[in-house]
Amino acid sequence: QVQLVESGGGLVQAGGSLRLSCAASGGTFSGTTMGWFRQAPGKEREFVSAITSNLGRTEYADSVKGRFTVSRDNAKKMVYLHMHSLKPEDTALYYCAVKRNSGDWSRPGSYDYWGQGTQVTVSS
Repeated sequence: QVQLVESGGGLVQAGGSLRLSCAASGGTFSGTTMGWFRQAPGKEREFVSAITSNLGRTEYADSVKGRFTVSRDNAKKMVYLHMHSLKPEDTALYYCAVKRNSGDWSRPGSYDYWGQGTQVTVSS
């Protein structure tokens, strides 16, 4: 059983930056793909970014490319989402998730475990 705990969310003005962290415990961290998703009120959960374990391959949603960067520290079992040039439309509850097997990186259904989320609010 894998537990995930996100932190680092908060209120920031448009154009600002935040760094989200996700701490994993239990289970195996190496060899997994870690993903970040977000969900705004009244909207479906959407893919933000993902990173593989061994090669550190990354993927980003078009809406965040060039502004967000995902990274991970396998020794510490941590995943980070560095967010820059934040926009009001980035406001959402941000979740990290772990995917152990094959499957579309961008689909929430491909992920096995989820954290509780951390709120990011960007004011205009």
